Amino acid sequence: MPLIEDHHYLKICAQLASSLSISIAAARRKVEVAAAKEGKKDLHSRKEIAQNLLDETIQNNQNGSDSVSESFDQLLKALKEDENFMLED
Repeated sequence: MPLIEDHHYLKICAQLASSLSISIAAARRKVEVAAAKEGKKDLHSRKEIAQNLLDETIQNNQNGSDSVSESFDQLLKALKEDENFMLED
């Protein structure tokens, strides 16, 4: 993936990364994968996809759904049946 130096695109990716609590590289990768699924390769399309992902994330956070960090915390909690499970070294 070549480095894109467009300031607006990087700003949207940084906002997406912040709202998802992931790195900027992971946010850019997320946008690249979404663009590849849609078959779009130009910078303008990637900006639109990144903005749509950011808008969806903000909308989900405002609707009271669990934030990414809260859902990640929930995934890390041990289930009742797995509490005493221990791996051998």
